[in-house]
Amino acid sequence: MNVLLLDGHPEEGRLTTHLLDTYAAALPAGAEVTRVAVRDLAFSPVLKHGYRQRTEWEPDLVALAEKLDACDHLVVAFPMWWGAEPAALKGLIDRLFLPKFTFAYHVGDPWWDKLMQGRSADLIATMDTPPFVIRWYHGNPLVRRWKGQILGFCGFAPVRTLSLGPVGENTPPRNIAKWEARVAKMARSIRQKAPQKKQARLAAFLGKETNP
Repeated sequence: MNVLLLDGHPEEGRLTTHLLDTYAAALPAGAEVTRVAVRDLAFSPVLKHGYRQRTEWEPDLVALAEKLDACDHLVVAFPMWWGAEPAALKGLIDRLFLPKFTFAYHVGDPWWDKLMQGRSADLIATMDTPPFVIRWYHGNPLVRRWKGQILGFCGFAPVRTLSLGPVGENTPPRNIAKWEARVAKMARSIRQKAPQKKQARLAAFLGKETNP
């Protein structure tokens, strides 16, 4: 199994990185693990032309696209700030999750093809608000958006989510041992919904696919 771990925290050495360390250590033997930190990538987070014209990828985005295309399972971890992911991670999704690579709109109807089918995903979000408040008072928009409008929209299935909090800026989390156990359990129980549907998509997207 090829597992891609994506660290969305702008600073190294934070809780997000520790949780991904825990996840990686708990993966089944034989898993092929690739780790990428958004903070280490050189790219513009601005999708300058929208979908009207392709904004060419920087070398780091090409390399990450190769890893995403190859993976069987994606793990994204980040802190929730102002109800969403950090800006660089949002920009990365804008630039990387493009039509004809991760999804494809139909012509003549409102539907689309989910080009990331055959891959699964886990989302780990830390937050200073207790998760039950986010669910009950705000309707859990962060999780609903990532699960339904980003990862699920592109075909990742199942998409499992883990919301961990509260995490204070200067207060170590009291429940860290429980959180580590939950993250480890997640890593030990990966299952793709339909692994036979996985197809490589990058070569066709880049126009490098050749006919036999």
